[in-house]
Amino acid sequence: APRSLNQYMSDASGDRSKFFPAIEKKHGQPVSYFLNELAELTDTKYPEQIAYLRENHGFSQAHANALVMRFRGSTTSKRFSTPKQYFAQLDPQKKKTAKLIFAAILEKYPTLELVIAWNQPMLRIDGKYVFGLSASKNHLTLNPFSSDVLESMESKLSGYTVNKKTFTVPVDWKVDAALLRAMVKARLA
Repeated sequence: APRSLNQYMSDASGDRSKFFPAIEKKHGQPVSYFLNELAELTDTKYPEQIAYLRENHGFSQAHANALVMRFRGSTTSKRFSTPKQYFAQLDPQKKKTAKLIFAAILEKYPTLELVIAWNQPMLRIDGKYVFGLSASKNHLTLNPFSSDVLESMESKLSGYTVNKKTFTVPVDWKVDAALLRAMVKARLA
C-alpha cells in the first residue's frame, strides 16, 4: 500500500538569530548596536540597508540580510517549515499534481527524504538533493539537480519546456512516473 508523504518529511530551522553570535564576534558590537544604526535608516529600502552594513561595517551578505530582515520584523527565512505546510498553500490542482509527483518517486525510492529547502519541497539522501519542485502560476517547475540528467533525458523531454537545470509541466500534468523515476535513478547514479 502507498505510504503517506508525511513519513518522509523533516524540519530545519530558518532562525535568523543563529547568525547573531558570529556577527557580534566578528564586528565587536552587540546586535542591538547595528539594529539601532538601521533605525537611523528607517526610510531607506532593503537594498540600501544591506549596502550600508556591507560598505560601512564589512558585513557579508548573509549577516547583513539576517540583521536587516530582523530589523524589518522577519525572524525566520522559512516561509514553510514542512512540506505539509508548502502543499497546504497550493491550490487544489497544483497540490494534487505535486503530491502525485513525489509519491511516484518515493514509491520506487522510499529512502529519499522529503524536506523543505529554499522554501520548496525537495527530495534528498545523505544531505544531497535529488529532486525538487516549485509551483508557479501556470506550471510546475521540476528540478533533477543535474543538467547531465536533463541532457540524457532529452528525447523523453521533447514537448516540455526544458531550461538549463529544470523543466516545466502543466499544473494538471498526468504524472509520468517512469520519466520521474528514470531521472532519479540517473541522478542517484
